[in-house]
Amino acid sequence: MESYQYVFDVAIILLTTKIFGIMSKRVDLPQVVGSLIAGLLLGPSILNLVQPSDFLSMLSELGVIVLMFSAGLQTDIGELRKSGKAAFFIALIGVLVPLAGGYALAATFNHGGDPLKNLFVGTVFTATSVSISVETLKELGKLSTRSGNAILGAALIDDVLGLILLTLITSASVGGVSLWMVLVKIVAFFTVTAGMGYFLHRGIQRWMASAHWNRKRFAVISVAFCFFYAYVAETVFGVADIIGAFCAGLIISNTARAIYVQSQCETLSYMFLSPIFFASIGLKVVLSSLNTRVIILAMASILVAILTKVVGCGLGAKLFHYTNAESLRIGVGMVCRGEVALIVTNKGISSGMIDSVFLAPIVLTVVSCAILTPILLRVVYPKSAAKDYSDMVHSDLVENFQEARQFDQATQTMLEMHNQLHGNHPNGLKRKPQGGSSSSGNKANTGTEQESSSKEDSDKT
Repeated sequence: MESYQYVFDVAIILLTTKIFGIMSKRVDLPQVVGSLIAGLLLGPSILNLVQPSDFLSMLSELGVIVLMFSAGLQTDIGELRKSGKAAFFIALIGVLVPLAGGYALAATFNHGGDPLKNLFVGTVFTATSVSISVETLKELGKLSTRSGNAILGAALIDDVLGLILLTLITSASVGGVSLWMVLVKIVAFFTVTAGMGYFLHRGIQRWMASAHWNRKRFAVISVAFCFFYAYVAETVFGVADIIGAFCAGLIISNTARAIYVQSQCETLSYMFLSPIFFASIGLKVVLSSLNTRVIILAMASILVAILTKVVGCGLGAKLFHYTNAESLRIGVGMVCRGEVALIVTNKGISSGMIDSVFLAPIVLTVVSCAILTPILLRVVYPKSAAKDYSDMVHSDLVENFQEARQFDQATQTMLEMHNQLHGNHPNGLKRKPQGGSSSSGNKANTGTEQESSSKEDSDKT
């Protein structure tokens, strides 16, 4: 008899990750932390309700691809250019120092070992997740300061540098292929992406701008292009599929309907694929392996993750004449790790480049950095009785970030207005009709509305 266990697995993962995600938000933590805890709870280590399976692994891979595609959609190359030399060097040194720290940690734990595998572990420490820092800085009223602007600009470049580094290491890790051939393939991939991407971007822009509303086909074809380019990157050029997905997002970003495509991808991601990916990471953590040696490794990982970002990004800031206090704030603001670190870890474990014993320490590092970053930011940005505006600066990066948040709020407001205009209570309950409208009139109106709605839906596909 055919087993339907996978249906139960998906249902229990989606429900549990959402419950723990809500609990995480209540204590000002990202929902990723809740999803990781949910996976750990459901997995073999505790309740043993869900077992890792090939089906969940494939869904997780799709989730990673969509996450990276969404990251590409949100990346503005124009904004990267505006970030300036200071942000670039803060990001560059803030990648190199954690890379060296992670490499040294892996080499110490592995007693030397394969240098490429040690580099892969180092790559995990390079990625910054700036969302928690940005929210904390907004709460403190410090996002528009010199240091806040530097954190936001460096974080944009940080992700791109980390992905380039991941491309080099994953491609070089393929056995039986010369280093020169690997470099040729990488150069060929980025050359083709840059050249073809320019013309594709212009063509997609014209196609999307030709419509007067958001057509569903824009999102469907964009996601199909994402999966196709991820496949091409992996099979033709030997570059990680997540790099292909990220580049696909870059090609479509800043087009007429990019925000609409991104919103549809986020719906697909947070409703289905992302919870399964993050929970699957938790499922793989084996608590029984947490012996004294692994616990020491976890503590060392947390220490390395914090110190290398503070030192690396702080040093980059000092080179561009930021004060000691500003340099410390920038370093602390870049400490938090998140989705990209978990994606790189998952990629490393599936490819055999990272030993599974590193999974638990890395998960603990991600969770610890998410908890500690807001606390440390509140320490390095002390509250004063008098408001200090001396270090406030105008920033296009900050303005664009705040515009995006305002767009989300406006969308929610429009949805509530739509519900009210159609006689719906905001919680989804239908209001009772007012006045003495006849049932026949209601039926006639209903028929007209259904016909109009059907025609409208057919137009918008």
